[in-house]
Amino acid sequence: MAFKIITDSATDLPKEIIDKYQLHVIPTPVTIDGTDYFDGKTIFPEEFYRIQADGADIKTYHINQYMFRENFEPYAKAGDEVLYLCFSTGIAGTFNAANLAKEELLEEYPDFKLTILDTKCASLGFGLVVEKALRMQANGAPKELIIEAAQYFCDHMEHIVTVETLEYLYKGGRLSRTSAVLGGVLDVKPIIEVNDEGALVAFEKVRGRHKSLKRCVELVGERGVELDKQIIGVVHGNDPKTCEQVCEVLMEKYHCRGIIKSWVGCAIGAHTGPGIIGIVFLSASEEKYADYLK
Repeated sequence: MAFKIITDSATDLPKEIIDKYQLHVIPTPVTIDGTDYFDGKTIFPEEFYRIQADGADIKTYHINQYMFRENFEPYAKAGDEVLYLCFSTGIAGTFNAANLAKEELLEEYPDFKLTILDTKCASLGFGLVVEKALRMQANGAPKELIIEAAQYFCDHMEHIVTVETLEYLYKGGRLSRTSAVLGGVLDVKPIIEVNDEGALVAFEKVRGRHKSLKRCVELVGERGVELDKQIIGVVHGNDPKTCEQVCEVLMEKYHCRGIIKSWVGCAIGAHTGPGIIGIVFLSASEEKYADYLK
């Protein structure tokens, strides 16, 4: 019997981390012009943003109960214990579908131990939680402490996000047409966070791309704790140049222990479009778990 940590592709974790830990990532589905694709398996960010720019009809839906059963059952058969770190319920129905699959499996495998954690985080926000949990496991942390730490990291994960265009927020019903048109004319860029319910909400508005990025960096300093001891995350939607520039400013300003860089995948990118930049970091100390986060 083994203790396994698994997640879904909405974490937007880079391939090198997935490969390093041989992480099981359940792919998030996306429908493009009526055809189903699976994020990180049959479609990848570079191709996705090209298709999006060409004007394809793109819809996302959450991993369903059947898909979860397919992914969970091999562990139930093997007698393994599983921690599944899940995309926020404030954005998708993933958590509920995973629990339905769990209930179904427990009828057949009553001893199956599956912990499903609603991270209330998005993109690399819960990607960082997964990476920390995997690092703790690799350094010999007991499973009970890993689960406790994962919940702690989720509770204190900050997401600071800005977008370049309002078009996709409007298309996805997250912005009115009037706001989208007016925002475009005035070059207004929203600053977005993931709130306590795990939903994406705009809480500030800034004029211009440069000012919005600068404000995002400022907010990291205002909300972050012990940034020099943290590995933080920066994600982008088909804008690696801006991502790199933001990383350089963050390192210069806060001397972070390290930065994980990645692309925003289909689950979020379908609703935000290209040019999204997100910074994720902790608003609380990691000291309690420091021995296992070396």
